[in-house]
Amino acid sequence: MQINLNRVVREFVIRTTAARFALLASVAALPAPALANVAAEAEAQRDYLPSNIIVTGERDTYVNEDGSTGTKTPTPIIDVPQAVTVITADQLEDQGVTTLNDALRFVPGVSLETGEGHRDEVFIRGQETTADFYIDGLRDDAEYYRPLYNVERVEVLKGANALIFGRGAGGGAINRVSKTAEFGMPEYSVGAQVDTFGAFAFTGDANLPASESLAVRLTGTYEEFDNHRDVYDGRFFGISPTVTANLGPDTRLYAYYTYDNDERVVDRGLPSFDGGPLRGYDETFFGDPDYNFSDVEVHVARTRLEHDFSGAWSLNASLMFADYAKFYSNIVPSGVGTGGGTTPTTATLSGYESGTDRQNLIGQVNLVGQFDTGSLGHTLLLGVEAGTQDTDAVRNRALFNNGADTSITVSLDQTAQDFAFTLEPQRASTSELTTLSFYAQEQLDIGILQLVAGVRYDRFDLESTDLIASFDGARVDERWSPRFGAILKPQDNLSIYASYAESFLPQSGNQFTVLSQQSESLEPETFENIEAGVKYAPHPELLLTAAIFRLTRSNTTAPDPANPGLVILAGESEVEGFELGLTGEPVSGLSLSLGYAYLDGEITSTTTGAAAGTTLQQVPEHQVTAWARYDVTDRIGFGAGLTHLSEQFASMSNDVVLPSYTRVDAAVFFEATDTLSLQLNVENLFNEEYYPSAHGDNNIQPGAPLNASLGARLRF
Repeated sequence: MQINLNRVVREFVIRTTAARFALLASVAALPAPALANVAAEAEAQRDYLPSNIIVTGERDTYVNEDGSTGTKTPTPIIDVPQAVTVITADQLEDQGVTTLNDALRFVPGVSLETGEGHRDEVFIRGQETTADFYIDGLRDDAEYYRPLYNVERVEVLKGANALIFGRGAGGGAINRVSKTAEFGMPEYSVGAQVDTFGAFAFTGDANLPASESLAVRLTGTYEEFDNHRDVYDGRFFGISPTVTANLGPDTRLYAYYTYDNDERVVDRGLPSFDGGPLRGYDETFFGDPDYNFSDVEVHVARTRLEHDFSGAWSLNASLMFADYAKFYSNIVPSGVGTGGGTTPTTATLSGYESGTDRQNLIGQVNLVGQFDTGSLGHTLLLGVEAGTQDTDAVRNRALFNNGADTSITVSLDQTAQDFAFTLEPQRASTSELTTLSFYAQEQLDIGILQLVAGVRYDRFDLESTDLIASFDGARVDERWSPRFGAILKPQDNLSIYASYAESFLPQSGNQFTVLSQQSESLEPETFENIEAGVKYAPHPELLLTAAIFRLTRSNTTAPDPANPGLVILAGESEVEGFELGLTGEPVSGLSLSLGYAYLDGEITSTTTGAAAGTTLQQVPEHQVTAWARYDVTDRIGFGAGLTHLSEQFASMSNDVVLPSYTRVDAAVFFEATDTLSLQLNVENLFNEEYYPSAHGDNNIQPGAPLNASLGARLRF
C-alpha cells in the first residue's frame, strides 16, 4: 500500500515527505451536557444564550458558541470579555491534525517552542509556558506531548486567567475538551492513515448508550512515527474509556480514564551559524541514535458530578488524579566551528538525561446560580479548588573524554554516532505542593450592558529538597487575583467589551520542582492584561472577532546592583498587540478559520536574562493563519491552509534569527459512501524551507518539506 501511495503522490507533487492526519469522529461541540441543560433553562428565563449563535452540530462547523470554560458558567463565547480561539473537531479532522502542537500552529498569538523534542511548549502572547495546559478545566501540567484522539475541541484563552485557572496562565491557557459518552443512537468509527515516509496510524471510537441512564464510550489510537530527518522513529498508544450516568432527573455523573504511552527519538534540531539556522543540514541528526530517546507513561482518571437544584441553581464537582512517569536522554548540538575558515566544519555537542515522576490530585467544586432581581439578570459563581502535587526529578549530565569535558567537538559529517561518555549527577529533587483556592464571580445583565467582576484567592504552599545541594526549601504565597469586564450589547449578536485581569507565577518556575535559597524568599511574578475587543455574529454560522491588548509582566528577577551575584524583583516586560479572527460559514459549503496577530514585545526593565530594550524571544511581529474547506458537492470537497510568521529571535540573546516563512497546505475530501470517507492531506505544498521553532540559539527545528498522507474513515 505504501509503494502504491508513493507512486500516486509523486505523479502529482514530484517529491513527497511525511504529514500527519487525524481520524476524529465529529460529535456535538459541548464539553458537558449539564452545562447545556443549565443554559437551556436559563434561556427559557431570559435570552441569555442568544439562539442566533448556537451551533447546529452539523458537519464542517468551525464555529463554537460555548464559552463556559472562560467563566465556569453557561456563557456564550460572544459574551466572554477576552479573546478566545477554538479549534473544533471538524477543523481538526479536516486539517489532519493528531497532536496539540500541530493544532496550535493555526492559532493567532501562539508560537511554538521545540520543547527540547519531548514536550509541548508554547508562547502565548509572548509568555513561554510548559504548564498552562488543562483538560476540561483541570490542570494537566506535566511536560509531555498531548494527543487529540480523545478530544472534542481545543480552546485557547488569551491573557491573564488566574480567576479561572489559578497560578500561571499569564499569557493565556490551553484547554482540551474531552469526548464524552452520549445518549441517542450507537455510533462507531474506525480509521487508518499512512504517509509517504511509512508512518501510519489506526484510530477507533465507539459510543454505546447501554440504557436510558447509562452510556459508555471508548476511544483509542495506535501510531508509529517517521519523518524527513535522518534519525527519527517511535510509537504512541492511547486508550480512553468514558462513562455517562444519569443518576436521576437532575443528577449526572461522568467518569473518564486515559492511558497514554509515548516512545520516540528525541530530536533537538540544528545549531545556528552566522546569525541564523545552519543551512544545508535540515535532514542531519545531531545526537546519539541509541541514546536520544523519550519514554512517557500517563494515567489520568477523572470524575465529574453535576446536579441541578432548580432552574436557577446548579452544582458541579470534579476530581482528577494524574500520574506522569517520564524519562528522556539526549546528546544535543550547542554550536558549530569553522576551524579558522569562513564555513562551518565542526559541531559541538553536549548531553544529559532527565527523569520525572509526578502525581497530581485536584478537586474542584462550583456552585452556579442564574436568577433575576427585578430587571437585572445575575449569573453567580462560587467555587473552591484544592490540590496536591508530588514531584521527584533527577538530571544527570554527560562527561566526555574520560570525564574531563562537558562537551565534545566532531566533524559535521559525524554528528550522528554512538558517543562515549559517562554520567554525572547534576540535579535531583523532591517537592510537595499544596494549593487551596476560593473564587467568586458575578455576571450582571443590565440589558444593553453586562458587567463581569470576580476575584480569586490562592494559597500556594511549596516544600522541596535539593538532594545535590542538601537544601530544604519552603515558601507560602497567598495571592488575590481580580478580573473585571464590561460588555456593551447593542444587539444580541454583537458584543463590545473591555476587560482587566491579573495572574501570578511563583518564583520556583512553572514546574515547581525545587526551590533555591534565592527563590525561597522572592515574591511571585505578576501579569496584568488590559484588553478591549469586538465580537460579532452576522449570522448563526459566522463569528468575527477583534481585540487589542497590553500584557505587562513584572516582579521578574534582575541583577542587584548593590550586591553582585544576588537578584532583586525589578525586571519587567511588555507585549502590546491586536488580533483578528473569522470563523464559520460565510456561504453554504464554505468553512473558514482565519486569524491574524500583531505582537510587539520587549524587555522594558532589565532582567537577569536580558537588558532593557531586548526583543522577546520567539514572538513574531506578524502572524497569519488560515484554513478553508469548500464542498463542491455532497461527495467532494477541497481544503487549503496557510500559515505565515514574520522573522523572530530564537532566544533573548537576539543573536539568532528564525527567518520569516509562509507554508501552504492542501486537502481533498471524498465521501465514497454514506459511511466511508477518504482524505488526502498535503503539507507544505510549495516545499518551503522554514524553521518554525527553537529551544535557544542552537536547537532550531527545521520544518518538514512537501509531504502527504492518505486516510480512510468508516462510520456506522
